[in-house]
Amino acid sequence: MKAKSHNLGFLVGDISRLMRRAYRERQQRSALTVAQARTLVHVARREGVRQIDLAETLEVQPITLARLIDQLAQEGLVERRPDPNDRRAYRVYLTRAAAPHLEAIEEVAASIRSDALRGLDGREAARVIDALHRIHENLANAQS
Repeated sequence: MKAKSHNLGFLVGDISRLMRRAYRERQQRSALTVAQARTLVHVARREGVRQIDLAETLEVQPITLARLIDQLAQEGLVERRPDPNDRRAYRVYLTRAAAPHLEAIEEVAASIRSDALRGLDGREAARVIDALHRIHENLANAQS
């Protein structure tokens, strides 16, 4: 049996890797790659986000994000609109065609979440999620 690691960073990173792997294995209704699906979800969370801000959030180079947005736009899932406050920048918006893809992503995510939280009762699961949100906020605020 493996020894349990108390290193939070490695544990969270490993969980993230395993969840991405599970997503790749389970995605069926969507032809999107993990990177495309992740981008689409982040656009849905922050509709109208500037490309440069989205690249920072996703921790990818702006050129990498531009290619992802190009692919999603070619599939008719997102559209770029000029930023009214900065003529050099674009904002990214969903199209109606994105809805079924987002539903498929959420179905897979719900299945993975269910597996990840198996063995925890509702209160325990809520406490884990709350603790992770608090950790996220603490680290995000430390960056500011």
